Amino acid sequence: MTIEQQIADLKLVPVIKITDPAHAAPLAEALIAAGLPVAEVTFRTDCAAEAIKIMSQYKDLLLGAGTVINAAQVEEAKNAGATFIISPGFSPEVSKACIAAGLIYFPGIASPRDIQDALADGWKTLKFFPAEALGGVNTLKAFAAPYPGVKFVPTGGINADNVGEYLALPQVQACGGSWMVPNKLMDAGDFSGITKIAKEALNKIK
Repeated sequence: MTIEQQIADLKLVPVIKITDPAHAAPLAEALIAAGLPVAEVTFRTDCAAEAIKIMSQYKDLLLGAGTVINAAQVEEAKNAGATFIISPGFSPEVSKACIAAGLIYFPGIASPRDIQDALADGWKTLKFFPAEALGGVNTLKAFAAPYPGVKFVPTGGINADNVGEYLALPQVQACGGSWMVPNKLMDAGDFSGITKIAKEALNKIK
């Protein structure tokens, strides 16, 4: 099964900012326990690669690196054990590096031009970001209409209250969001609380 299909089956992708590597292992266990074994660990902290390396030991976890903006980070993420790459916008440099590294790339798009650039490099599952700020479901419908073969993973401003609206669109494979792994719970070491929220998120979309 492809990574795209695994993500489509799960329907949700927790977007995670890890500030302490000690949180990586219990977080991986919390997501697996919730029945949501997928994580996008963002490269917004100095310890992102270290956290990915720790989490990559959990073979049941589908693990990606997010906020990747250059080729060096692609290499760093691959070496740490990430199996897919996500960026806020389409980057020719990141795209080329992912192709060379044999990694799946979900480029961020915010316009038809972005979509066409991504398609030119062979990417057909795209991150719509920032989803809510760009007009949400209505904008996504308009973007999707001219590109029938494209699938989307919207992220940005999505939460438990509006995720269902996005997932109702046939072009949407999954939704990304940080609400499933609240920073305050991670900082407090409340990983059972994270499992509970992730389970609730899954139950709400079933």
